[in-house]
Amino acid sequence: EPVAGVALPPTDQHMGGRGMAGMGGHGMMPGMGMQPQIVLLREGTDTSQGKPQLISNINACQAVVDVVRTTLGPRGMDKLIHDENGTVTISNDGATLMKKLQVVHPAANTLVQISMSQDAEVGDGTTSVVLLAGEFLREAKPYIEEGVHPQVIIKAYRQAVALATAKIDSLAVNLEQSGGEVRAMLEKSAATSLSSKLVSGHKQFFAKMVVDAVLSLDQAQGLDMLGTKKVVGGSLQDSMLVEGVAFKKTFSYAGFEQMTKHFKAPKIVLLNVELELKAERDNAEVRVSDVTAYQAVVDAEWDIIYDKLAKIVASGANIVLSKLAIGDLATQYFADRGLFCAGRVEDGDLKRVAKATGAAVQTSCNDLTPGVLGACGEFEERQVGGERFNFFSGCDKASTCTFILRGGAEQFIAEAERSLHDAIMNTRRLLRHPSVIAGGGAIEMELSAYLRDESRKIYGKLQLLIGAYAKALEVIPRQVASNSGMDPTDVLNKLRMKHARGGKWFGVDVIENGVCDTFEAFVWEATVMKRNALLAATEAACLILSVDETVRNPASEKPDAGGMPGGKGMMGKGRGGGRFGRGRGRGR
Repeated sequence: EPVAGVALPPTDQHMGGRGMAGMGGHGMMPGMGMQPQIVLLREGTDTSQGKPQLISNINACQAVVDVVRTTLGPRGMDKLIHDENGTVTISNDGATLMKKLQVVHPAANTLVQISMSQDAEVGDGTTSVVLLAGEFLREAKPYIEEGVHPQVIIKAYRQAVALATAKIDSLAVNLEQSGGEVRAMLEKSAATSLSSKLVSGHKQFFAKMVVDAVLSLDQAQGLDMLGTKKVVGGSLQDSMLVEGVAFKKTFSYAGFEQMTKHFKAPKIVLLNVELELKAERDNAEVRVSDVTAYQAVVDAEWDIIYDKLAKIVASGANIVLSKLAIGDLATQYFADRGLFCAGRVEDGDLKRVAKATGAAVQTSCNDLTPGVLGACGEFEERQVGGERFNFFSGCDKASTCTFILRGGAEQFIAEAERSLHDAIMNTRRLLRHPSVIAGGGAIEMELSAYLRDESRKIYGKLQLLIGAYAKALEVIPRQVASNSGMDPTDVLNKLRMKHARGGKWFGVDVIENGVCDTFEAFVWEATVMKRNALLAATEAACLILSVDETVRNPASEKPDAGGMPGGKGMMGKGRGGGRFGRGRGRGR
């Protein structure tokens, strides 16, 4: 039976061209009323579109949200993630969880992206942003099922978020205007950020450390000037903040114990030079005819390294740090002359020492002028737990500091580090934009009440959809209450009543199990965080709502599908056999 003009998939084009020409003529006769079948996509391509596709995407996002839902708030639970490498991570940080989950669903992956962007932009509020995006989609789902066009919902959501962000800006309390000391404000905000973390029991202790660290940094400096070192053992309270640079003692050779371990106002030289004998032999071939010539070669090698060491000592430096190895000969040489040296220093630590002390990293020992040497107030090597650490303090050139975190288990210290990162980011943002709002779900309830009132002034479907957006905002206080073991319905009813009577800062009271004025209770959040979370969550919801078709090509997911289409057809005489040296044409 003749086939009418079938467009073949690309894989078959190179073999099916001639057959098509033969039958195309009588297959397309005007008299035969047969509809031509058109195949646009490769064989095996999976396409799904329309309303069921959109509902399926929303359901996938709900599944992701349900994973992080219980981690929200001060009483949130932690998740233990065990990956294929056997690494165990215990965390309740939204961005960390989303990263570790390895979500493969293309629509649900959007939620992973927004939690990452929130983490990079603000540092805190990563769980809230995922929860809000999921709830906006959940509220839109019944309208989609009833046949409302997604673009109408998107328009309503965009209008709602514009109203909400304007309201946040009008409600925000500016710290500069509210009087009081900025430091106290920052500590309270940092404590709020830490209260939902694993280290919440020590939040006052860490909040003070975080604020000290952030205030010691310049606003223009990146977070790379803040180092974090983890030492297993001791308790969390043994953690300390070093105002300067600290790093673990590097690998050392014989002679190390004879070195001076404490200096006042030392001069520091930083090198990217290997101070070992064997280095001179690399990539060299020397042919000798008699023993004396060989001895001359050996002597030259010794002369070269002694020359380097003599130049370093002559420069007046007391401390020598190198990115590459410092061998036993050099270690002993420096020890005899009262210098301290450390080889194989990590790149990040070396850069921080360079910025803090004003030293420049040298790749040669030839021109060590006083201008390239650094200086600090004091250097000493001290024992911290089971490790020895080198401390550089009193660095005038740049403000830098190092956290040394202690704790029982490795996973626990890793989670403490993530918690501090969130608090540091939050505090830095607050320094730049010093305005706060009440946390504990208070701002969400106030926005929800405001949007409900505003929606009644709007005509048409938008009224219902902005009302749905307002309802979705209540997910934050509902989840905080639920995670704390309270009755969410009861708490939400109390909050709605308080907000209707003008109590704009009433939120969930996790400590006393009820509601309270969270602004008075110093549960403060940075305005920029909440604003960013709303914008990112709405944007993600709108993005998922605007997708109505997914095209998935299974062939592209195979590991060896990176070649050219029509793989077999490429094995011609010339190129195919040419690899083994026997091919013709271009094979050799």
